[in-house]
Amino acid sequence: MKKILALMLAMVMAFALAACGSGGQQASADAASDDASANDASSEQADAASANDTSSEASAADTSTDASADSDLEYVKGKGTLVIGITDFEPMDYKDESGEWIGFDADMAKAFAESIGVQAEFVEIDWDNKILELDGKTIDCVWNGMTLTDEVKSSMSCSNPYCNNAQIVIVPSDKADQYQDTDSLSDLTFAVEAGSAGEEQVSALSLNYTSVKAQADALMEVAAGTSDAAVIDSLMAAAMVGEGTSYDNLTYTVGLNSEEYGVGFRKGSDLTQALNDFFAASYADGSMQQAAETYKVQAALIEQ
Repeated sequence: MKKILALMLAMVMAFALAACGSGGQQASADAASDDASANDASSEQADAASANDTSSEASAADTSTDASADSDLEYVKGKGTLVIGITDFEPMDYKDESGEWIGFDADMAKAFAESIGVQAEFVEIDWDNKILELDGKTIDCVWNGMTLTDEVKSSMSCSNPYCNNAQIVIVPSDKADQYQDTDSLSDLTFAVEAGSAGEEQVSALSLNYTSVKAQADALMEVAAGTSDAAVIDSLMAAAMVGEGTSYDNLTYTVGLNSEEYGVGFRKGSDLTQALNDFFAASYADGSMQQAAETYKVQAALIEQ
């Protein structure tokens, strides 16, 4: 009987030891599993942190790219040219005998382009489409004795005004005494540049007119007798109408308004401030006045 009890006790102890051993192995396995889970979590956190860093770097790069893309000045520097929309308009933009563009605006545009490290490129445009040309980036600015009208100022980023001007009536010299005020103009047919301040003036006065491509074309219309009169800029009239000019049989009579010239860039362009700074510097050092004297527009120059 004692032997039987001793055997049973031995068996119980054996089972107990086996159970303890199994529990220890399970605990060890569970601990290893927990360690592995902790390592996985740590790895995931590291990956997330790395991803966030990469995302931040990419975001910073994108912001830098966007800032560069928003800069008209950097865009122009990148392509190496400032493309200037103009028409043939003496004394502001016109060609010399060799075919080079000269004039007060042309000379100032070349000097500005050089100041920002690029070349000036002149492109003749349809004046009526100047805003479309600018927004479409076929040109970078409109610099051509452009009157700062409400439409221009609402559609472009405009420089400070640099010249005074007026819209004036051009008629044959032998008829000038008949047309000395606005009331006398009602029976005339006018030629005016499409999209110009001149067209705006004759339209406001409800006068009969035909739109032509350029102010020079309006003068040709009057000289040829196909229009009774034209309305053009006073600065152009001073250079092209009267004794000693190409149109010595024409003269100017009635002034319709007073206005100012400015240069137009795309809305929000940082080129506008760059040009204002250039105007101030060139006025201060006298180079702006010297260019104005070359083309006899010094009386119209506005202090910068």
